[in-house]
Amino acid sequence: MADPSLPPIVEFRDVTHVFGADGPRPFRAIEHVTFRVDDLPGRGEFISVIGPSGCGKSTMLNLISGFHGYVPPTQGEVLVRGKHVRGPGADRGMIFQKYSSFPHLSVLDNVAFGLRLDGSRKRAKSEIEDEAATWVKRVGLGGHERKFPRQLSGGQQQRVAIARTLILKPRILLMDEPFSALDEPTRLDMQRLLVDLWHDVEATVFLITHSISEAVYLGDRVWIFTQAPGRIAVEIRDCIPPARGTDPLEAQERPDFKEVMMVVAREFTRVTAPA
Repeated sequence: MADPSLPPIVEFRDVTHVFGADGPRPFRAIEHVTFRVDDLPGRGEFISVIGPSGCGKSTMLNLISGFHGYVPPTQGEVLVRGKHVRGPGADRGMIFQKYSSFPHLSVLDNVAFGLRLDGSRKRAKSEIEDEAATWVKRVGLGGHERKFPRQLSGGQQQRVAIARTLILKPRILLMDEPFSALDEPTRLDMQRLLVDLWHDVEATVFLITHSISEAVYLGDRVWIFTQAPGRIAVEIRDCIPPARGTDPLEAQERPDFKEVMMVVAREFTRVTAPA
């Protein structure tokens, strides 16, 4: 249960964001988005976000990240732990759809990259390499430490990105369709891996996905976005079965899981249907 004395870990207050607001063709990506997500000590929360392409889901993540060109929003307030987001921070980690490893660095050096930049406490080179090596093994890449990204499969490259992000133990993890380019067996493996590691870092996770089964399997709640300009039209929460932590294939065969998938699918069709 959330501590009522603490501010939400992420909060949007009537947020609207327009690209090119002063130009001839402004694009309203999201509008009137309001939510609060509390920090659940010792656990964190997993929020799955689905919606049609171009509806502003990624804009929401980028606003939380504080990337240049997104903050401040055109209207409203974006807060992390009660403070307005002014830029990126070490408390927020991002994993993208495209593999984002540094091509000139080995697997080990990619994973260690953030620790070497972290000035919050001094670490010996050997300590950094030992911690990075531990995370390389945790994501199933033991023996590949000295390889370069070009020598890895897509799934292996995404494992590097996950290790490089989670080694910093961010309080907020933002994932923008991280598994969409992977084949189905690899995608299921990545879901299993993510659940195992998420329990350790206890982060609040926002996951954008186009897979309803993935959204239901991983999410404590599922948000459905409207067509652009995007807003949260539906939140599905209490009826989601406790499937996470079981094998995703086994979970998908359960009647209660299938029932929730149907609910999400019906709501998605209703929300995104042309007016």
